[in-house]
Amino acid sequence: MIKDASIENFLETLASRSPTPGGGSVVAVMGAMGAALVAMVCHLTIGKVDYEAVSEEMQAILHEVEALRGTLLDFIRADVEAFDAVMAAYGLPKVTDEEKGARSAAIQQALKGATRVPLDCAKASRRVIELSLLVAEHGNTNVITDAGVAALAAHGALKSSALNVRVNTGSIKDSDFVRDSLEELDALLAGMDQKTHSIYQLVLQKL
Repeated sequence: MIKDASIENFLETLASRSPTPGGGSVVAVMGAMGAALVAMVCHLTIGKVDYEAVSEEMQAILHEVEALRGTLLDFIRADVEAFDAVMAAYGLPKVTDEEKGARSAAIQQALKGATRVPLDCAKASRRVIELSLLVAEHGNTNVITDAGVAALAAHGALKSSALNVRVNTGSIKDSDFVRDSLEELDALLAGMDQKTHSIYQLVLQKL
C-alpha cells in the first residue's frame, strides 16, 4: 500500500511516469503531516508544568486530530482508487450505442467519486487548520513554529484539494451535483486564507 511505503519510495513513484500516486495523494499527505504536527504540539504541551490549565483542551485536540490524520492517510488510497475508476471507465468499449451509453454513465459516476475524495480531503484539512490555531494560541511555545507549519501544510492541502474538485466538476454533466459540490467547496475555503495568515503572524509574534 502507498501509505505504508517509505518516504523515499513514495517520492520515487511520485516522480515516475506512473499517473498514480499524483497530486491528490500529495494533498492527503500534506494534510496528514499538518495533523501530525498538531498532535506533536499537543503531546509536548500535555503534562508540562506551565500548561496544566490547557491540558484537558490539548487532550481533546489530540484525540480529534489523530482521527483526522488517519482519515487523511486513507485518502491517499482513495484518491488512487478514484483515479483508477475514472481511467477504467474511459477504457470501456464504445462500439455500439448501448456500449457508448454504458461507458458515458460509468465515466460520470467515476468522476463524481473522484470529486468527492478531494472534497472530503478539503473538509479534513480545514479542520486541521482550525486546530492548529488552537495549539498555536495555547500550546507549548517551545514548539510554536510546528503549529505554524501545521497550518501551512493543511492550508496547502485545502487549496490543492480545490484544484482537484474543479478539474473533475468541469467534466460532470449533472448540474445539480456540480453546483452542490462547488458550493460546498466555497464554504470550506471561506476565510481560510485569512485564518492561515493570522496563524502565521501569531507564530511570528511568539518567536
